[in-house]
This record gives sequence, structure tokens and C-alpha cells, in this order.
Amino acid sequence: MNIRFAKEQDIPQILTFIKHLADYEKLSHEVVATEKMLLDSLFGDRPYAEVLIAETDDQQAAGFALFFNNYSTFLAKAGIHLEDLYVLSEFRGLGIGKALLKKLAAICIERDYGRLEWNVLDWNTPAIDFYQSQGAILMEGWTTNRVTGDALVKLAL
Repeated sequence: MNIRFAKEQDIPQILTFIKHLADYEKLSHEVVATEKMLLDSLFGDRPYAEVLIAETDDQQAAGFALFFNNYSTFLAKAGIHLEDLYVLSEFRGLGIGKALLKKLAAICIERDYGRLEWNVLDWNTPAIDFYQSQGAILMEGWTTNRVTGDALVKLAL
């Protein structure tokens, strides 16, 4: 297995991973991302996120992790927010998800970041169990808030 940073030529595969993840989460109707949008936002003048690609020994793309920086005022340090981690179903159980998390943790250490955080859907028991087995703590008492679409425009006015 190999874990590497994505390159521009990985954009079609990244979009495929995103669509598989959305299908798994029953959110396919929310995917509006295109290859062009991903190219601009991941490799444009101001990249907003980074992507790790997990490959099998025979170089098949098996999974990905898309992440970006967050910041902790309490720690006065940057951190990583893991937006998406997904392993194709045929490659699950091979340690790929764990390897991606370990790589993200190593990036935090290398960059002197203070934390690695992510969200998980409350119905996704397999993911919750996996994350807790890796030492993750569910942040009880914290609720994610989101403003998007028309509500975002209205708030900005």
C-alpha cells in the first residue's frame, strides 16, 4: 500500500471517490462538484484543501482523504480538519482507512499542528466504531452549525 498526495491528474479519481461517498451517505443529490471545480479549488492559485490517495501495491486507487487547515485559538496552532475519508468497498478491511488516518496524524506532527478533527454522521456506526478504535473521542455537547445557499446570502446582507 502507498499513500501519496494527489496530483492534478488525480482529479477524475477524486471526483469518483466523492460520488461513491455521497452514494454511501445517501447524499448523491447534493453533489454539484465537477472536475473543473476540483481542479480550481485543489490546485488553483489558492488551494483550499489537500488530498491523500491510498493505492494498493498494484497502484489501484483504493481510498482518499480530503482535508484542510483549521485553527485552535486555545492552542494557538493550526490543525487539520478531515472533510472526507473514504475507502472503496472492495478494499475495506485491509487497513487503508487506518493508514490514511495515521498519515494525517503524521502530517499534524510534521507541521507542528495541534489537532486532527472530523465529523461523522451519527447513524454511521461502523465509522464511529472504527474512529473510536483509533483513539478518537466523540465531542459530546458540540453541534455542527451550517449556513449555506439562500440563508448564507441573507446572513451576508
